[in-house]
Amino acid sequence: MSTLTLPPLRIEADYLVETVGDPRRAVETMAGEQSSGTFVPVPGETPELKARSAARVERLDLLDERVETPSLPTTGLKAGADIRRARATLSWPIENVGPSLPNLMATVAGNLFELQAFTGLRLLDIRLPQAFADAYPGPRFGIAGTRRLSGVATGPVIGTIIKPSVGFGPEETAALVATLCAGGIDFIKDDELQADGPHCPFDQRVKAVMRVVNAHADRTGKKVMVAFNLTGDLDQMRRRHDLLVAEGATCLMASLHAVGLVGMIELGRMSALPIHAHRNGWGALTRHPLLGFSYVPWQKIWRLAGADHMHVNGLSNKFFEEDESVVASACACLTPLFPDKPCLAMPVFSSGQTVKQAPGTYRALGTTDLIVTAGGGIVAHPGGPGAGVMALRQAYEAAVADIPLKTHALSHPELAQALEP
Repeated sequence: MSTLTLPPLRIEADYLVETVGDPRRAVETMAGEQSSGTFVPVPGETPELKARSAARVERLDLLDERVETPSLPTTGLKAGADIRRARATLSWPIENVGPSLPNLMATVAGNLFELQAFTGLRLLDIRLPQAFADAYPGPRFGIAGTRRLSGVATGPVIGTIIKPSVGFGPEETAALVATLCAGGIDFIKDDELQADGPHCPFDQRVKAVMRVVNAHADRTGKKVMVAFNLTGDLDQMRRRHDLLVAEGATCLMASLHAVGLVGMIELGRMSALPIHAHRNGWGALTRHPLLGFSYVPWQKIWRLAGADHMHVNGLSNKFFEEDESVVASACACLTPLFPDKPCLAMPVFSSGQTVKQAPGTYRALGTTDLIVTAGGGIVAHPGGPGAGVMALRQAYEAAVADIPLKTHALSHPELAQALEP
């Protein structure tokens, strides 16, 4: 994780661009469109106004790679056009929008994606003035609060997802939670598909599960952290949040794209519990390498809004993402946003995770400040969910001690079973 320098005085954003002809001309067009200008000169756009409000091209680095075909369609493109790529940095005076995350998004990631001049455009990073740190709470719990509430002082927080994702009723869900609690689990989450359907209503599910969790805590002194999916409209989320607090829950979950930025900001301001932020829908913003967002700027927005946990996929995952990208995402969550307000969020590794990814995950991240959620990797263990929990914990113990998994498995039968083909 990198050391943060002083915040910039202006809003800054880095882009990867692809365009026909001169990249500087295209980037200057973007700067104008995203600040004081438009497609033609207008009365009142004086030099003084431009000096005060216009975006600036702070840097432009041409890339040498040759582009044979455009990455994205655009009108008026002729065969054999000279297509070039560049990295560009733009900046805006904060006075244009104030310290407002919704309006920041309209500025750095708004209409610019539709500009005709570009056949590729991707937001790579943002840097924000101190005013944003003053305006937004950021994670209220983060790493330290998650460790305190889950009772995990050191090592990774070992978690799982309720599986099957949907289909269980409240009592069936509670029965599985009881088994997982008895097996030593630290963290359990609803699947993002489990909401408030008639077969498993939110209120009934929460009450049934928390009876089990509270009873286990009374017996053992350890309260398992359960992230209940309260995704809904604002009034629904407020009411569901209050029920979680009343029942003694220690976490909630929300789907970022479903509740939206304003929904997350409001949830972050009112929540008395850690917010487990699920990124489902993220692939639509990032899967094309010349369109959308890098994870780096995207997660900064949600952390400022109040997310305590951020999903980052996982190594050797079941999705499209390469391991290098997953690690970069996790490191981004652990990199401070401001010198006096780090806003660190706990990265959540998921997607087909088993004991086998533990060494690579720890080696790449260099810390155990993470949540690892293994669904089938725990619930489908040959010895049952309890053995699955033990096996995953043993795998990370081996990783931290730099012991090969097969060597550690010789004296740890749960890990040995998990490593069997």
